[in-house]
Amino acid sequence: MATQRRMTAAERQAAMDRYQERKRREQEAEQARRERVQRRKEKEAESRELAKGPIDLPFCLLVLLLTAIGLVMLLSASFPSAYYETDGQDPMHYFVRQGVFAAMGIAAMFLIGRINYQRFRGVAKLMLYLAIILLVLVIIPGNPIAVTRNNATRWIGVGELFTFQPSEIAKMAVVLYFSDSISHKKDKMRTTRYGIAPYLLIMGVIAVLMMLEPHLSGTVLILGTGAVLMLVGGINWAWVIAAVGGAGGVLFLMMSGIIQYGQSRIAMWQNPFIDPRGAGYQLSQSLISIGSGGLLGVGLGKSRQKFLYLPEEHNDFIFAIICEELGLIGATIIMLLFAALILRGYWIALHARDRFGSLLVVGVTTLIAMQTFLNIGVVTGLLPTTGISLPFFSYGGTALSMQLAEMGIVLSVSRQMKPTKAG
Repeated sequence: MATQRRMTAAERQAAMDRYQERKRREQEAEQARRERVQRRKEKEAESRELAKGPIDLPFCLLVLLLTAIGLVMLLSASFPSAYYETDGQDPMHYFVRQGVFAAMGIAAMFLIGRINYQRFRGVAKLMLYLAIILLVLVIIPGNPIAVTRNNATRWIGVGELFTFQPSEIAKMAVVLYFSDSISHKKDKMRTTRYGIAPYLLIMGVIAVLMMLEPHLSGTVLILGTGAVLMLVGGINWAWVIAAVGGAGGVLFLMMSGIIQYGQSRIAMWQNPFIDPRGAGYQLSQSLISIGSGGLLGVGLGKSRQKFLYLPEEHNDFIFAIICEELGLIGATIIMLLFAALILRGYWIALHARDRFGSLLVVGVTTLIAMQTFLNIGVVTGLLPTTGISLPFFSYGGTALSMQLAEMGIVLSVSRQMKPTKAG
C-alpha cells in the first residue's frame, strides 16, 4: 500500500510538472504574440510616420509639365476636328473635356500620393477580379453598354457621356496584384510552380479576353509589364531567354510570310506609299506630317495635316502633329522629358523602402515607358501601325485620369524612400 501511495504521489507530481510546463508554454506563446502585435503596431506607426514625408518633387514636376504641354498640343491638334464635328459651335470641345479630366486626375494624383502605399495590397485581388469581369462584360454580344469604334469593342460606357476601356483597369490590376504577390515569394520566384505558372495563367486569361475585343496594343502592354515584374521579382533567366527567342521566332515567321496574320499591316509598315490612299493612308500622312516639320517646325498651331488629312490627329497620332508644329527640336525635347520621367521613376524604385514599393514603381513606370515607346514607334514608322495612345498627350479623359492616378502611386512610394547620401 505504501508503494502504491508513493506511485500516486509521483504521478501527481508528474501531472503538476506537466501542468506547469503547459502554463509556461502558454505564457511564452502569449508573450510572443504580444511582441508580434507590438512589433506590427510599431511598424505600422513607423510606416504612417514615413508616409508623411515629402513627395519626390522632380517626378511630380515632370508629370505636371508633360500634362500641361499635352493639353496645349491637344488644343492645337483637335481644334479643326472639333470645329467640323460640331458645325463650328464648339471648336474647343476636346480640349475642355480633356482639361476637366486632367484636373480630376491631378487631384487624384495628389490624393493617392498621400495614402500609405501599403494599403494598396488590400485592393490588389479585388481589382484583378473586377478587371476580368469588365473584360468579359465588354465582349458579350449585344451588350448595350459595350461601345464599338473602328471595328473594335474595347469600351464600356453610356453614349458620349462617359466611356472607359476596361484594359486601363486591367493594366493597373496586373501591376498591383503582381507586385503584392511577388513581394512575398522571394526565392520561390525561381520555381516554375510559384514563380511562373500562376502569373502566366493570369496574363493568359487577360490576353485572350483582350484579343477577343480585339486590343493588340493593350495586350502587348500588359504582357510586357507582367514579364518585367516577373523578371525583377527574380525568375530564372532561362525563361526570359526562351520568351525572347519565342517572340523573335514569331516575328520572323510573320515577316517572312509563313504566318499570314497581319500581313497587310506589315506590308503597309514596310512601305505605306504602295497604297497611300488605302491601307497605307494613315502612316503615309503621318510621315508627311513629320517631314513637313523639319528642324524647327511650322509653328505652334500652324499644322496643315491636322485639317482632316491625318486621321486620329488628336489621339494616337498626335506626336506627328508635334513633329510638324515643333519640328525635330521640339519633338526631341518632349522625348527627353519622357525619358527623364521614366528614369526618375526607376530611380525611385531603386530607393524604395521595401520590395513591394519597388515593384509597384517598376510596374507603373514600365507601363508609361512601353506605351511611350510603342506610340512614337508607330507614328514614326518604326513599328507596325496599331492603336496606342501617347501618355498625357492623346485625347482620352479616363485614360489620362488613370495615368495621373498611377503617378500618384509612384509619389506615395517616394514619400517613404530610403535616405540617400549627399554628394
